[in-house]
Amino acid sequence: MSILKTIVAAAAATFISITGAVAQQADGTAANPYRVMLVPADGGTEDGTRADFAPLFDAVTQSTGLHFDIRVGQTYASVIEAICGDVVEIAWFGPASYLPAKERGCAELLAVDVHHGASTYFSGIFTARDSGITTVADLAGKDVAFGDANSTSSFVYPVAMIVAAGLDPVTDLGAIRMTGSHANSLKALAEGQVDAAAASFDSFERALNEGVLDPALFVAIVKSDPIPNPPLAMSTGLPDEVKAALRNAFNTVHEAPGVSPEMIRGYGGKQVDRYDASISEDMMAPALVVLSGVSGDLRTAILARASE
Repeated sequence: MSILKTIVAAAAATFISITGAVAQQADGTAANPYRVMLVPADGGTEDGTRADFAPLFDAVTQSTGLHFDIRVGQTYASVIEAICGDVVEIAWFGPASYLPAKERGCAELLAVDVHHGASTYFSGIFTARDSGITTVADLAGKDVAFGDANSTSSFVYPVAMIVAAGLDPVTDLGAIRMTGSHANSLKALAEGQVDAAAASFDSFERALNEGVLDPALFVAIVKSDPIPNPPLAMSTGLPDEVKAALRNAFNTVHEAPGVSPEMIRGYGGKQVDRYDASISEDMMAPALVVLSGVSGDLRTAILARASE
């Protein structure tokens, strides 16, 4: 890795803002690939979330000749800062972290995966079958693990479901643990550190498949309404012809010669049908409604409680 790339990677991880004049201008060549940063949905490791999406970007490279340098942010906020600081050209967000980047004028939608004709996923709250917790209301006085405060399905939607059940998450829950990721929350549940964990159903199913959780011992007590799939987004600073090329690349990669269906992967590394680059901002509207209910003040109060 060149000295400049090392500086850029370090800057993204530590929230240092890099101006366009300092950051290298990527052009998609092998020598100067487009820079990609992914939110740490399953722990933020290079062999976790990065491995989920590497086959997809390899397929786009194979079909178009465009090259990509894929990184995983240490936090959801670091990915927002990376695309807003011209550190990366492409990012993978949850809806709750895409919206702030969009509102700052840094990001616009690139593509979203389609699986069985749908582009939605689900959040849930999970607990041990023998915990005595069968409804969200039963979480009163119980210790709960959440992921990142900017995560749609491991924080925003679970908090909204807790509020909808008539509980105040600040005063009615037991201890609140902010673990930083879905995987960490589910691990805390598996180890008995908390009574319940908030995560996406994709992450829950992955934990079952990988043996982190025993399907005979753990269960969901609530499932959210459908949530718009976490989108790939691109920098608004890219030239229009580059944006068009990227949209076309992701829109058609599943049909490209030599690209196998197993390479078309999405959230959690699962195989999907295709990517849709014709999505509009209207798709994110349901998440915006829920986000408005989990206000900045409520988020701040929950984080303050978690730090006690």
